Amino acid sequence: MELNRYIEHTLLKQDATKAELIVLLDDAKTYNFLGVCVNPCNVKFAKQYLQNSNIKVVTVIGFPLGQTTCEAKVLETIDAVKNGADEIDMVLNCSKLKDGDYDYIADEILSVKTACQGKILKVILETDLLTKEEIKTACELCIKGKADFVKTSTGFVKNGVGAKPEDVKLMYETVSDKGLGVKASGGIRDKETALKMIEAGATRLGTSSGVKICS
Repeated sequence: MELNRYIEHTLLKQDATKAELIVLLDDAKTYNFLGVCVNPCNVKFAKQYLQNSNIKVVTVIGFPLGQTTCEAKVLETIDAVKNGADEIDMVLNCSKLKDGDYDYIADEILSVKTACQGKILKVILETDLLTKEEIKTACELCIKGKADFVKTSTGFVKNGVGAKPEDVKLMYETVSDKGLGVKASGGIRDKETALKMIEAGATRLGTSSGVKICS
């Protein structure tokens, strides 16, 4: 198994320095990771730094709370794509989900997908905040909104666990026959955990521990 080709090497800390970003990008080159996941302000630099490589530049939208307006998420996405983002990870509006405003969520996902201009869209469900039934419902709304992947977590929930194999399995079972993939993210810090996520159905892994996992 080429574990490195599952990994989106991640740096989303709000105090991350340019020096730390360069280390992340160099690590991605060294280990030939599938991609890097960086904040929107770093997309243009990352794209330029990784030119002539096959490493994808992924960024986050409505991060980390998912509580910006649909219009703001669309504008963020348009800007990210213009700056060179290859893939978009958008945070679901959990409040709207819990309020049962399902049309809003599906419409928002579809709006952001349209703004992606053909780029892959992943939707972050924030599974630590959801019941199993809400996870399944969120996945179904992602199908309706024409997303390409469902993703577990931002990794920013206080006292959150992040990705759990049972949640990844539920997500996989809900979306796989509709052609969507599953990205496990949050709390994946070693090879054993990474392999459990893949076994549960994940085809992408978001982690800041890519080097440790592949060493």
